[in-house]
Amino acid sequence: MPFRHHLLPAAMLPLLLLGLQPAARPAAAQDVAQDAARPAPEAATGWISKPLVEAQDFMVVAAHPLAAQAGYEVLKEGGSAADAVIAVQLVLNLVEPQSSGIGGGAFMLHWDAGEEVLAAYDGRETAPAEAGPDLFLTPEGEPMAFDEAVIGGRSVGTPGTLRLMELVHRLHGRLPWERLLQPAIELAEAGFEVTPRLAALVREEEETLRRFPATSAYFLPGGQPVEAGARLRNPEFAALLRSVAERGADAFYRGDVAREIVETVRGTAGNPGLLSEQDLAGYRVAVRRPVCGEYRAHTVCGMGPPSSGALTTLQILGILEHFHLASLDPLSVEATHLFAEASRLAYADRALYMADADFVPVPVDGLIDPGYLMLRAQLIDRNSVIENPQPGNPPWREGRAYAPDLSMEIPSTSHVSIVDGDGNVVSMTTTIEAGFGSRLMVRGFLLNNELTDFSFVPETDGRPVANRVEPGKRPRSSMAPAVVFDPAGEPFMATGSPGGARIIGYVTRSILGVVDWDLNAAEAVALPHAVSLGGAVDLEAGTPAAALAPALEALGHRVNVRDLNSGLHAIVIRNGILAGGADPRREGIALGD
Repeated sequence: MPFRHHLLPAAMLPLLLLGLQPAARPAAAQDVAQDAARPAPEAATGWISKPLVEAQDFMVVAAHPLAAQAGYEVLKEGGSAADAVIAVQLVLNLVEPQSSGIGGGAFMLHWDAGEEVLAAYDGRETAPAEAGPDLFLTPEGEPMAFDEAVIGGRSVGTPGTLRLMELVHRLHGRLPWERLLQPAIELAEAGFEVTPRLAALVREEEETLRRFPATSAYFLPGGQPVEAGARLRNPEFAALLRSVAERGADAFYRGDVAREIVETVRGTAGNPGLLSEQDLAGYRVAVRRPVCGEYRAHTVCGMGPPSSGALTTLQILGILEHFHLASLDPLSVEATHLFAEASRLAYADRALYMADADFVPVPVDGLIDPGYLMLRAQLIDRNSVIENPQPGNPPWREGRAYAPDLSMEIPSTSHVSIVDGDGNVVSMTTTIEAGFGSRLMVRGFLLNNELTDFSFVPETDGRPVANRVEPGKRPRSSMAPAVVFDPAGEPFMATGSPGGARIIGYVTRSILGVVDWDLNAAEAVALPHAVSLGGAVDLEAGTPAAALAPALEALGHRVNVRDLNSGLHAIVIRNGILAGGADPRREGIALGD
């Protein structure tokens, strides 16, 4: 499908200095098809979703009821989607501190309905100026153990979330900045009720949280893990947000707070980091062109490098377009086999080619070239498994001089989907990386461990790894916020998820659920997981997906049955109705009017 390019409005032209380009939007085509009747998912396949929430004017779907409520009230006052996501993020920082916050980073897609421009805002953390390829090597030149690298200052990158919030408010906000911080300030001062999920995660990480006085004092009051139902106050965070409300993000990136962050990072006993006040003061949000591709007359757009999310999702979809998935049950052996094989091929390319394109050449166009993906699809056999799938040779293959990267990515993140009363759309995935990040706490918020998303091994057989550590570089991510456009070129779906490297599989299956299997938003995000990171197939324990194990093993797959705790939050727009789905695996909800 051809794209229609939109010029930036004059007010946005200065952002070209930050790398912003006009985004592509699908050309007008046929009208959107009417909804087809569908059986309830629990009747058809045995899975159960949260109720579908429908609205006509606006909607927000977020990972915690208090965060969703904060966004809802902003939208009800006439605030924009950008306004609402700021309120949501800051409340999430308070009530879901283990997953995201101002000590971390985020990727955001923003559809401006009036200007018809889709922009991609990159608030990913950056490596300190003093960091180099040997950051995670021992004195003997061996890669550090992952857990040793994560905990403490070494893993902390320059946070980007608050600068991202400030920028999108300046570009797309309507309500006063201080109004958007007020819900988090009030909740931090009055306290909020600890959820069973947060309490359980604190218990799981009790030993690592106990290592650092500020972190221990907050999450282990009186020396014991905070309990579900307890009221947890965070006056330090409230005081910081009051300063940010008055002075903007500079209250965080310069002055006393910045000094305290640096002292905490560099002063960690046994595992100090390299972050400096200059790193914080110099942080800039990158405004990028989204990566888009066609799938069954829809156009799927997401965040390009340094995220591998959109590219890998589009590769999987581009491969699967050569198979008639709509004729298959989503939990059939054949559909799962095809999805797993497409994923394994895409992850092989991801390991070799994908990294921060500001530092290494990434063949973005080649990786999603339809001809290339057709050749990759021809490698799939419906009756057997590809042995050891290898990276392909896409057009514009500048990355072939590099070695594959097999680094881990830990699942602890959050996703927010929003549509406001004017049709503006936000899809944002936000993280501090591992649960509780580096475990370091400053002024009531946790610092990220994002640098462990870099490859610990800087080169293999004399070839550099594209995702190696370099000063100022952004580590590769799997975060995959997506906006899908319908055949007429209008926003059709906003989706995204936490889940580490499995985010890509979760998000892709949510899109398949709506586009191929005609599920509604709630059904699609509840679809039992069957995903692959390039090797074994992971099947979600306790769901009908687990029953597929014997048949998949008979085809040659290695299979793991395990908990797969996504946090998909999707909005689907059909015939002027907003339909929101929140992942039943977590505490999130959809709210709208």
